[in-house]
Amino acid sequence: MTAQDKNTPNELQITPLSVHTGAEIGGVDLRDPLTPDHVDQIRSALLKWRVVFFRGQELTHPQHISFAKRFGDPTPGHVIFGSHSDYPEIYPVVKHRTAQAGNVSVKRAWTGWHTDITAAINPPSASILRSVVLPPYGGDTQWLNMAKAFEALSLPMQEFLSSLRAIHRYKRALDPKDKSGYNELIEKKAMVSEHPLVIIHSETGEKMLFTNSAYVDHIVGLTPRESQCLLEYLWEHCLQPEFTIRFRWSAGSIAFWDNRATQHQAIGDIFDTDFSRELYRITLNGEIPVGTDGCSSTALSGDPIKPV
Repeated sequence: MTAQDKNTPNELQITPLSVHTGAEIGGVDLRDPLTPDHVDQIRSALLKWRVVFFRGQELTHPQHISFAKRFGDPTPGHVIFGSHSDYPEIYPVVKHRTAQAGNVSVKRAWTGWHTDITAAINPPSASILRSVVLPPYGGDTQWLNMAKAFEALSLPMQEFLSSLRAIHRYKRALDPKDKSGYNELIEKKAMVSEHPLVIIHSETGEKMLFTNSAYVDHIVGLTPRESQCLLEYLWEHCLQPEFTIRFRWSAGSIAFWDNRATQHQAIGDIFDTDFSRELYRITLNGEIPVGTDGCSSTALSGDPIKPV
Protein backbone atom coordinates (compact mmCIF):
# COMPACT_ATOMS: atom_id res chain seq x y z
CA MET A 1 0.00 0.00 0.00
CA THR A 2 1.40 3.42 -0.94
CA ALA A 3 1.49 6.54 1.22
CA GLN A 4 -1.26 7.94 -1.02
CA ASP A 5 -3.44 4.92 -0.22
CA LYS A 6 -2.69 5.04 3.50
CA ASN A 7 -3.35 8.76 3.98
CA THR A 8 -6.86 9.05 2.53
CA PRO A 9 -9.31 11.70 3.78
CA ASN A 10 -11.73 9.01 4.97
CA GLU A 11 -9.20 7.72 7.49
CA LEU A 12 -8.53 11.02 9.26
CA GLN A 13 -10.37 11.16 12.59
CA ILE A 14 -10.72 14.37 14.62
CA THR A 15 -11.71 13.87 18.27
CA PRO A 16 -12.39 16.99 20.36
CA LEU A 17 -10.83 16.92 23.83
CA SER A 18 -12.91 19.72 25.33
CA VAL A 19 -15.82 21.92 24.27
CA HIS A 20 -13.70 24.85 23.05
CA THR A 21 -10.03 23.90 22.90
CA GLY A 22 -7.96 20.97 21.69
CA ALA A 23 -8.59 17.97 19.43
CA GLU A 24 -6.73 14.74 18.72
CA ILE A 25 -6.17 13.72 15.10
CA GLY A 26 -5.81 10.07 14.14
CA GLY A 27 -5.76 7.98 11.00
CA VAL A 28 -2.64 9.53 9.49
CA ASP A 29 1.02 8.54 9.53
CA LEU A 30 3.06 11.75 9.55
CA ARG A 31 6.16 9.90 8.37
CA ASP A 32 4.47 9.61 4.96
CA PRO A 33 3.86 12.49 2.56
CA LEU A 34 0.55 14.19 3.35
CA THR A 35 -2.09 14.47 0.67
CA PRO A 36 -3.52 17.95 -0.05
CA ASP A 37 -6.80 16.76 1.50
CA HIS A 38 -5.05 15.88 4.73
CA VAL A 39 -3.22 19.20 4.83
CA ASP A 40 -6.55 21.02 4.43
CA GLN A 41 -8.24 18.92 7.13
CA ILE A 42 -5.43 19.40 9.62
CA ARG A 43 -5.34 23.14 8.97
CA SER A 44 -9.12 23.41 9.40
CA ALA A 45 -8.95 21.48 12.66
CA LEU A 46 -6.13 23.70 13.89
CA LEU A 47 -8.08 26.88 13.18
CA LYS A 48 -11.20 25.49 14.90
CA TRP A 49 -9.64 23.83 17.94
CA ARG A 50 -6.54 26.09 18.31
CA VAL A 51 -4.29 23.13 19.20
CA VAL A 52 -4.31 19.63 17.71
CA PHE A 53 -2.49 16.52 18.90
CA PHE A 54 -1.12 13.42 17.20
CA ARG A 55 0.01 10.26 19.01
CA GLY A 56 2.34 7.45 18.07
CA GLN A 57 4.30 9.53 15.57
CA GLU A 58 7.99 8.61 15.90
CA LEU A 59 9.44 11.27 13.61
CA THR A 60 13.06 12.01 12.84
CA HIS A 61 14.26 15.62 12.71
CA PRO A 62 14.05 15.69 8.87
CA GLN A 63 10.52 14.22 8.98
CA HIS A 64 9.50 16.83 11.56
CA ILE A 65 10.80 19.59 9.27
CA SER A 66 9.09 18.08 6.22
CA PHE A 67 5.74 17.97 8.05
CA ALA A 68 6.10 21.56 9.24
CA LYS A 69 6.83 22.83 5.72
CA ARG A 70 3.40 21.65 4.54
CA PHE A 71 1.87 24.38 6.73
CA GLY A 72 4.29 27.28 6.43
CA ASP A 73 7.89 28.44 6.40
CA PRO A 74 9.97 27.32 9.42
CA THR A 75 11.84 30.02 11.31
CA PRO A 76 15.20 29.59 13.04
CA GLY A 77 14.74 27.28 16.02
CA HIS A 78 14.82 30.28 18.36
CA VAL A 79 15.82 33.78 17.29
CA ILE A 80 17.23 34.57 20.76
CA PHE A 81 18.32 31.27 22.29
CA GLY A 82 19.65 29.35 19.31
CA SER A 83 18.84 26.14 17.45
CA HIS A 84 19.79 22.49 17.11
CA SER A 85 23.43 22.25 16.04
CA ASP A 86 22.58 20.29 12.86
CA TYR A 87 19.03 21.46 12.13
CA PRO A 88 18.58 25.26 12.23
CA GLU A 89 14.77 24.95 12.12
CA ILE A 90 14.63 22.96 15.37
CA TYR A 91 14.73 24.23 18.96
CA PRO A 92 15.44 21.63 21.69
CA VAL A 93 13.02 21.97 24.61
CA VAL A 94 14.77 20.15 27.42
CA LYS A 95 14.39 20.24 31.18
CA HIS A 96 17.42 22.43 31.82
CA ARG A 97 17.52 24.72 28.80
CA THR A 98 20.51 26.88 28.03
CA ALA A 99 21.28 29.74 25.66
CA GLN A 100 24.49 31.09 24.21
CA ALA A 101 25.76 34.50 25.36
CA GLY A 102 28.84 34.87 23.19
CA ASN A 103 30.97 31.81 23.91
CA VAL A 104 29.31 31.18 27.27
CA SER A 105 26.36 28.82 27.82
CA VAL A 106 23.86 30.38 30.23
CA LYS A 107 20.76 29.06 31.93
CA ARG A 108 17.52 30.16 30.33
CA ALA A 109 14.85 31.38 32.76
CA TRP A 110 11.81 29.06 32.84
CA THR A 111 8.65 30.50 31.26
CA GLY A 112 5.07 30.29 32.57
CA TRP A 113 2.00 31.06 30.49
CA HIS A 114 3.04 32.67 27.20
CA THR A 115 2.55 33.00 23.47
CA ASP A 116 5.76 32.26 21.57
CA ILE A 117 8.09 35.21 20.91
CA THR A 118 5.58 38.09 21.01
CA ALA A 119 8.51 40.47 21.55
CA ALA A 120 9.01 40.15 17.78
CA ILE A 121 7.14 42.38 15.34
CA ASN A 122 5.92 39.18 13.61
CA PRO A 123 5.49 36.42 16.21
CA PRO A 124 5.32 32.86 14.84
CA SER A 125 1.96 31.86 13.39
CA ALA A 126 2.18 28.33 14.79
CA SER A 127 4.42 25.92 16.67
CA ILE A 128 4.88 22.16 16.31
CA LEU A 129 6.33 20.33 19.32
CA ARG A 130 7.21 16.63 19.36
CA SER A 131 8.17 14.43 22.29
CA VAL A 132 11.28 12.25 22.43
CA VAL A 133 12.17 11.62 26.10
CA LEU A 134 9.33 11.75 28.61
CA PRO A 135 8.87 11.22 32.36
CA PRO A 136 6.57 8.39 33.45
CA TYR A 137 4.29 11.10 34.86
CA GLY A 138 4.41 14.88 35.21
CA GLY A 139 5.65 17.42 32.70
CA ASP A 140 2.25 17.98 31.05
CA THR A 141 1.56 21.04 28.89
CA GLN A 142 -1.50 23.30 28.96
CA TRP A 143 -3.03 25.57 26.31
CA LEU A 144 -5.71 28.23 26.55
CA ASN A 145 -7.99 29.69 23.90
CA MET A 146 -7.58 33.47 23.55
CA ALA A 147 -10.58 33.84 21.23
CA LYS A 148 -12.89 32.39 23.90
CA ALA A 149 -11.20 34.52 26.55
CA PHE A 150 -12.03 37.64 24.51
CA GLU A 151 -15.61 36.52 23.80
CA ALA A 152 -16.25 36.02 27.52
CA LEU A 153 -15.55 39.69 28.31
CA SER A 154 -18.36 42.24 28.49
CA LEU A 155 -18.99 44.33 25.39
CA PRO A 156 -17.79 47.58 27.04
CA MET A 157 -14.58 45.84 28.12
CA GLN A 158 -14.09 44.40 24.62
CA GLU A 159 -14.45 47.86 23.10
CA PHE A 160 -12.08 49.44 25.63
CA LEU A 161 -9.40 46.79 25.15
CA SER A 162 -9.68 47.07 21.37
CA SER A 163 -8.55 50.68 21.63
CA LEU A 164 -5.33 49.81 23.50
CA ARG A 165 -1.81 48.72 22.60
CA ALA A 166 0.88 47.10 24.75
CA ILE A 167 4.66 46.79 24.82
CA HIS A 168 6.05 43.25 24.47
CA ARG A 169 9.67 42.48 25.37
CA TYR A 170 11.90 39.84 26.94
CA LYS A 171 11.80 40.46 30.67
CA ARG A 172 14.92 40.45 32.79
CA ALA A 173 15.46 37.46 35.06
CA LEU A 174 15.32 38.42 38.74
CA ASP A 175 16.45 35.16 40.33
CA PRO A 176 20.25 35.29 40.89
CA LYS A 177 20.49 31.68 39.65
CA ASP A 178 19.06 32.67 36.27
CA LYS A 179 20.10 36.22 35.54
CA SER A 180 23.86 35.85 35.01
CA GLY A 181 24.47 35.98 31.26
CA TYR A 182 20.74 35.66 30.43
CA ASN A 183 20.00 39.34 30.98
CA GLU A 184 23.05 40.27 28.94
CA LEU A 185 21.80 38.09 26.09
CA ILE A 186 18.27 39.51 25.89
CA GLU A 187 19.57 43.07 26.16
CA LYS A 188 22.00 42.44 23.31
CA LYS A 189 19.17 41.14 21.09
CA ALA A 190 16.91 44.03 22.22
CA MET A 191 13.68 42.73 20.68
CA VAL A 192 10.74 45.02 21.62
CA SER A 193 7.39 45.52 19.85
CA GLU A 194 4.13 47.40 20.35
CA HIS A 195 1.12 45.19 19.58
CA PRO A 196 -2.65 45.80 19.70
CA LEU A 197 -4.21 44.35 22.84
CA VAL A 198 -6.86 42.79 20.58
CA ILE A 199 -5.83 41.45 17.17
CA ILE A 200 -7.70 40.16 14.13
CA HIS A 201 -6.79 36.57 13.25
CA SER A 202 -5.19 36.68 9.80
CA GLU A 203 -7.03 33.56 8.55
CA THR A 204 -10.36 33.43 10.37
CA GLY A 205 -11.05 37.14 10.98
CA GLU A 206 -11.84 36.43 14.65
CA LYS A 207 -10.92 38.83 17.43
CA MET A 208 -8.21 37.54 19.78
CA LEU A 209 -7.07 38.87 23.12
CA PHE A 210 -3.32 39.30 22.61
CA THR A 211 -1.55 39.48 25.95
CA ASN A 212 0.59 37.24 28.13
CA SER A 213 2.48 37.73 31.36
CA ALA A 214 5.81 36.45 29.99
CA TYR A 215 6.27 39.24 27.45
CA VAL A 216 3.86 42.13 28.09
CA ASP A 217 5.56 44.96 29.95
CA HIS A 218 2.82 47.59 30.08
CA ILE A 219 -0.17 49.05 28.26
CA VAL A 220 0.57 52.20 26.30
CA GLY A 221 -1.06 55.40 27.59
CA LEU A 222 -2.22 54.08 30.97
CA THR A 223 -0.62 54.97 34.28
CA PRO A 224 1.64 52.25 35.71
CA ARG A 225 -1.00 51.34 38.29
CA GLU A 226 -3.82 51.26 35.72
CA SER A 227 -1.73 49.14 33.39
CA GLN A 228 -0.69 46.63 36.04
CA CYS A 229 -4.21 46.21 37.44
CA LEU A 230 -5.75 45.72 34.02
CA LEU A 231 -3.08 43.26 32.89
CA GLU A 232 -3.33 41.21 36.07
CA TYR A 233 -7.13 41.06 35.64
CA LEU A 234 -6.77 39.88 32.03
CA TRP A 235 -4.13 37.26 32.84
CA GLU A 236 -6.34 35.88 35.61
CA HIS A 237 -9.43 36.00 33.38
CA CYS A 238 -7.69 33.93 30.69
CA LEU A 239 -7.03 31.02 33.07
CA GLN A 240 -10.67 29.97 33.47
CA PRO A 241 -10.91 26.18 33.07
CA GLU A 242 -13.45 26.55 30.26
CA PHE A 243 -10.75 28.07 28.03
CA THR A 244 -8.00 25.54 28.75
CA ILE A 245 -6.82 22.04 27.85
CA ARG A 246 -4.16 19.95 29.60
CA PHE A 247 -2.25 17.40 27.53
CA ARG A 248 -0.41 14.40 28.89
CA TRP A 249 2.47 13.47 26.63
CA SER A 250 3.17 9.91 25.48
CA ALA A 251 5.83 8.39 23.24
CA GLY A 252 5.64 9.94 19.78
CA SER A 253 3.19 12.70 20.70
CA ILE A 254 3.03 15.89 18.65
CA ALA A 255 1.27 19.13 19.58
CA PHE A 256 0.54 21.64 16.81
CA TRP A 257 -0.88 24.96 17.98
CA ASP A 258 -2.04 28.25 16.53
CA ASN A 259 0.29 30.75 18.20
CA ARG A 260 -1.97 33.67 17.23
CA ALA A 261 -4.91 32.26 19.19
CA THR A 262 -3.40 30.59 22.26
CA GLN A 263 -1.17 30.75 25.26
CA HIS A 264 0.59 27.67 26.63
CA GLN A 265 2.82 26.58 29.49
CA ALA A 266 4.85 23.54 30.43
CA ILE A 267 3.92 22.57 33.97
CA GLY A 268 6.92 22.91 36.27
CA ASP A 269 6.27 19.83 38.43
CA ILE A 270 9.02 18.10 36.43
CA PHE A 271 11.55 20.03 38.54
CA ASP A 272 10.32 18.23 41.66
CA THR A 273 11.57 14.95 40.13
CA ASP A 274 14.76 13.44 38.75
CA PHE A 275 12.98 12.60 35.48
CA SER A 276 14.22 13.85 32.12
CA ARG A 277 12.04 15.62 29.55
CA GLU A 278 13.17 16.23 25.97
CA LEU A 279 11.04 17.64 23.16
CA TYR A 280 11.77 19.44 19.89
CA ARG A 281 9.94 22.45 18.47
CA ILE A 282 9.56 24.07 15.07
CA THR A 283 7.87 27.47 14.68
CA LEU A 284 6.29 28.76 11.48
CA ASN A 285 6.86 32.29 10.25
CA GLY A 286 4.05 34.73 11.04
CA GLU A 287 2.65 38.02 9.81
CA ILE A 288 2.66 41.36 11.61
CA PRO A 289 -0.49 41.47 13.82
CA VAL A 290 -3.28 43.91 12.98
CA GLY A 291 -5.72 45.43 15.47
CA THR A 292 -9.46 45.95 15.16
CA ASP A 293 -8.81 49.50 13.90
CA GLY A 294 -6.76 48.17 11.00
CA CYS A 295 -3.48 49.45 12.47
CA SER A 296 -0.52 47.06 12.51
CA SER A 297 1.98 46.37 15.26
CA THR A 298 5.12 48.49 15.45
CA ALA A 299 8.70 47.31 15.98
CA LEU A 300 10.47 49.42 18.60
CA SER A 301 13.68 47.42 18.51
CA GLY A 302 14.99 44.35 16.74
CA ASP A 303 14.48 42.83 13.30
CA PRO A 304 11.51 40.80 12.05
CA ILE A 305 11.77 37.02 12.25
CA LYS A 306 12.69 35.55 8.87
CA PRO A 307 12.33 31.99 7.59
CA VAL A 308 15.37 29.73 7.64
